[in-house]
Amino acid sequence: MIIRFYDSTNRETPKRVQGLHISTEANTDTIARYNNVSLDSIAIPLDPNAQETIFNLSKNNVVNQFSVEYDIQEEYVSRSCGFKLVFNNVEFTSPNNTWFVEFTPSTILNLDNQNTAHVQIFH
Repeated sequence: MIIRFYDSTNRETPKRVQGLHISTEANTDTIARYNNVSLDSIAIPLDPNAQETIFNLSKNNVVNQFSVEYDIQEEYVSRSCGFKLVFNNVEFTSPNNTWFVEFTPSTILNLDNQNTAHVQIFH
């Protein structure tokens, strides 16, 4: 899943998150490539063995939870590649907006494009 961060006052301007740490509720270890980084976009994995992944997005030690619920479907690609996973009926929630103001969209039919942003977070 790809998330882009934007300025909350100028919603079309990408804005870096300073001191970003990302972990999941299932594994409280920081996702290795996102440990105290400054980025305006991230690509984070969803758990293929569950129907929900909860991320802890931390900015300067202020944590905001971001939940992603989904249905998983295996899609046949080819004999050589086998199958790929498609995440359907994706729903995003954030029960405690602390450092980010808003996100959009709240639902997506499916996550099957790995080259485009799926969610925009405004902070």
